Amino acid sequence: MTIDAILGSVELGLIYSILALGVFLSFRTLNTPDLTVDGSIVTGMAASAMVCSAGGNPCLALLAAFLVGCLAGSVTALLNTKLGIQPLLAGILVMLGSYSVNLRIMGGKSNIAIIKADTVYKSFQEAVPTEYSSLILGLIILIAVTAAFYYFLRTRLGFALRATGDNEDMVRASGINSNAMRLIGLALSNGMVGFAGGLLAQYQSVADAGMGVGMVVIGLASVIIGEAVFGTRSLLRRLIAVSLGAILYRIVIAFAFNLGMPSTDLKLVSAVIVTIALSTGMMGEKFSLPALIRKGGGKNA
Repeated sequence: MTIDAILGSVELGLIYSILALGVFLSFRTLNTPDLTVDGSIVTGMAASAMVCSAGGNPCLALLAAFLVGCLAGSVTALLNTKLGIQPLLAGILVMLGSYSVNLRIMGGKSNIAIIKADTVYKSFQEAVPTEYSSLILGLIILIAVTAAFYYFLRTRLGFALRATGDNEDMVRASGINSNAMRLIGLALSNGMVGFAGGLLAQYQSVADAGMGVGMVVIGLASVIIGEAVFGTRSLLRRLIAVSLGAILYRIVIAFAFNLGMPSTDLKLVSAVIVTIALSTGMMGEKFSLPALIRKGGGKNA
């Protein structure tokens, strides 16, 4: 596999890391299976592409992508908390409905090209004229998002969100509105997913209504791979592990393509990777990469 292929995988992995952090918030922190992701990431793409194609500021396009993602997550949470629909089914309903919404946002077109429009990647390329500009920008954005996410989870609101996922009955007994926590959590989760979609559209200079299929699998695979390989001992390490898991996932996919795998088998390979990662995760923290390194160091000593 060439260096260019690896760098391209890392650049995409940095974007998917933000998607994985959003999935981490819903699946791990709130302990809620949320399939809205497949729809909200395309909503973010569509909003970002439309703002850019209209000549708008690409940073405002990313803000719009975040906000529409929050809106999609809020609808899922309201269906669950106000109408009593199961979280899994609520996510499926919003995911299905968002397809039509996304087409509306894109003016009835199934895809929008923004090759000639200004994007954050093009602007950064002009400011930092290097072949690694996309990689540097992606890393900066990921560090900023991870830091903000980490400090948010350590606030009182963040602790309430984490407690809601651990024991919702205890949270209610403590006088905390668990429904409000679920609404905030799913809104932020899908907001991050929408933001990742906005970045992806600007990186690839295109938004397509069919690009969301299987995104929740990618996010879940990144979370599981990261936790299994890099460990989960502390909150910060878990967040870093999730981000590294997304990058590792993209490298594995690129390696599979390099071996001659047809693109039609991508979803099958993704399912196999998730299955392997799940079975590895069952082995526990002691089989993670840091634990194995410590164990090897102890033997050498």
